[in-house]
Amino acid sequence: MDKNNLAYLIGIAMGDGNLSNPNGRAVRLRISCDTKYKNLMDNIILSIQKLLPKNKVAIVKRRDNCADISCYSNKWESLLNWKAKDGSKESQKISIPDWIKNNKQYSLLCLKGLFETDGSIYTDRKYLMANFVTIIPTLANDVMEIIRSLGFKPNMQLRKELNGKTKHTIRISKNTEEFIKLVKIDKS
Repeated sequence: MDKNNLAYLIGIAMGDGNLSNPNGRAVRLRISCDTKYKNLMDNIILSIQKLLPKNKVAIVKRRDNCADISCYSNKWESLLNWKAKDGSKESQKISIPDWIKNNKQYSLLCLKGLFETDGSIYTDRKYLMANFVTIIPTLANDVMEIIRSLGFKPNMQLRKELNGKTKHTIRISKNTEEFIKLVKIDKS
């Protein structure tokens, strides 16, 4: 198994993925993606195909600008370390596996997946910024820990949403271009 590919795909799945078992026979990983990110969609499909070459990867268009990339496999729960029937990623308090956190290369690839799905790169008052947003405290803490271990100084803002959940926004505002290049974030 290509652990580099798996680390990237775990980041993608933790960002915009979910697990379900709609037919009671096989677990489905579904990753929602804005269709304007054609390269990202292609990368997600390729990563799934590399990991599970015998499994079919489907693209289901939901709206004009949104598609779901999905693949059925009973390996998903053990690969991703969360369960289809145990509720949301938030309620399961998902976290980045130690084998990723303890390896710089895997950490970079997981961050790449997270930032390409639930992150953004933008300019604020002529300063380049990179954000990652999640409502999962354990995931937010893992991301902060990894970014710090890479020598960057992220900050995190917490904001209570109308639905009662707390949104964690992790921002890199110093040495942002260096961070983007190191992690190889590609939002195209």
